[in-house]
Amino acid sequence: MTPAPARPRPYAAVVRILVLLGIALSAFNLRTAVTSLTPLLDLLGRSFGFGSTTAGVLGMLPTAAFAVFGVVTPALARRIGIERTALLAMALAAAGLVLRACAGGVGVLMLGSIVALAGMGIGNVVLPPLVKRYFPARIGAVSTLYITVLQLGTMLPALAAVPLATAAGWRVALGAWALTAVAAALPWIGLLLLARRPASGLELQVPAPVLADASAAGRAWRSPLAWGMALMFGTTSLVTYAMFTWLPALFTGAGASPAFGGSMVALFAALGLVGALGVPSMAVRLRNPFGLVLLCAGCNALAFTGLLLAPLAAPVLWVTLLGLGASTFPLSLTLINLRTRTPVGSAALSGFMQGVGYAFSCAGPLLFGILHGRTGSWHWPFAMLYGFIAVLLLGGWLACRPRALEDSWRPLHGPQR
Repeated sequence: MTPAPARPRPYAAVVRILVLLGIALSAFNLRTAVTSLTPLLDLLGRSFGFGSTTAGVLGMLPTAAFAVFGVVTPALARRIGIERTALLAMALAAAGLVLRACAGGVGVLMLGSIVALAGMGIGNVVLPPLVKRYFPARIGAVSTLYITVLQLGTMLPALAAVPLATAAGWRVALGAWALTAVAAALPWIGLLLLARRPASGLELQVPAPVLADASAAGRAWRSPLAWGMALMFGTTSLVTYAMFTWLPALFTGAGASPAFGGSMVALFAALGLVGALGVPSMAVRLRNPFGLVLLCAGCNALAFTGLLLAPLAAPVLWVTLLGLGASTFPLSLTLINLRTRTPVGSAALSGFMQGVGYAFSCAGPLLFGILHGRTGSWHWPFAMLYGFIAVLLLGGWLACRPRALEDSWRPLHGPQR
């Protein structure tokens, strides 16, 4: 007897378009709260009366929030569904950005940042499993798209921060990005409304199928692969957020203008586009991409040396090398899906890597600021960053070896579906 053909889903193309738009627009909003703030830290410090230690705390907030929500997001998505979690992420991002723009003191400034960064931390974790669930045959292409858009969302706020603050005030410069977060929420709202139509064939089950295995994250703690991913990702984030926070101060301390410092942060973010466009496709083709980690480590070492010894001698070169060194960030995000076989594995590795990695990287901006404040120079802060190059190499060696996270689960629970 010939089996009946599968019933076509009339809204399948619409679903994929909505999800792709949601992923891309959400990715744009994953760093706007970070790079719209750091070029304005000197201005805000004068307005609210804080110094380098408070600036270091503000610089630490992104990684702290990303760490906390990297851990809690899988449980949240199991409760309400991964698509609803993506919508919640953008709602929190918009609310926090508006609150921060209304700040009358450091406390509200930090509270608004925490709310916005909570949304962005949730978004960090849910995007890779969404790619795995809706585009399993296009992981390289969709990863390239969303990482590229993420880099654009990192670069543009840094580039616009000082000009916007000069033209319209710092509140507008900080709050304008809430509009893009609202725009990113719209595709998820459309998807949820579509799912209410019986004819759509779209099932948004709760618990979400891609995050349904509550024990997966616990098993990730026992995997050398997961720890290598966390170390590589965490070290990359530590260096990145230390530079986002302190590059403007480093250049203005050497005699440059605040606008120049902001433009260097924007250039640093823009160079992430090179990695975003090239690294995912290379990682898909390479059985072991550890050579990319070695190149990134070398770029970082050269950049640190130039910034320490002669920051204004060739600032564009130093920041270019620094931006290329951060290409281990798109490599880490791409490896989430290349080093897993199932959506459950992808979600577990994403949550573990980002939770542990961001927790590890929290120390970067704060320690960099404390060392600079206590010594009055940049030598000890950069000595710290040189040391973390070795951690990057260790993590990259463990993460890049060709194996899958689920391989370590089979003796415990058998194959994962």
